[in-house]
Amino acid sequence: MGSLRVYATTGLLIASLSTLVHAAKLEDTAPYPKAEAGFSRQVIYLPQQSEEENFKVELIAGKTLEVDCNRQRLGGVLDEKNLEGWGYPFYRLEKVIGPMSTMMACPDGKKTRKFVPVVGDGFLLRYNSKLPLVIYAPQDIEVRYRIWSASDKVGTAIQE
Repeated sequence: MGSLRVYATTGLLIASLSTLVHAAKLEDTAPYPKAEAGFSRQVIYLPQQSEEENFKVELIAGKTLEVDCNRQRLGGVLDEKNLEGWGYPFYRLEKVIGPMSTMMACPDGKKTRKFVPVVGDGFLLRYNSKLPLVIYAPQDIEVRYRIWSASDKVGTAIQE
């Protein structure tokens, strides 16, 4: 379990450095449109991996809110679009609703600032380091990401 955590942390560090190195090159890739009013364009550059088919990228959109002891979530759907004439995908988070919350009693009444994620469809993507991930989201939404990898262990189903 500890080595998985180290691997995940190392992967995020490499991905973050990769994003910083490539930040000025989006226009060199393709003519992605500028963000519309009220939206921001957020870009992720993934580091190259051997056997990229064994990886996925989870986009974690959300915002930091004052929350109590209840579990908070925002709702939304990430839609994949196509850059006309290029065939490159980009993603758009059109509308974010909420926050939605459990209704537990919070005896201490304390509130803290916490990142509240958007949950919905379309947030787990194929890993492809050859193209940047371009996400258009409402201006108050921050996009974070996590890299997932497949285990080397493969189980076999039992015929019954």
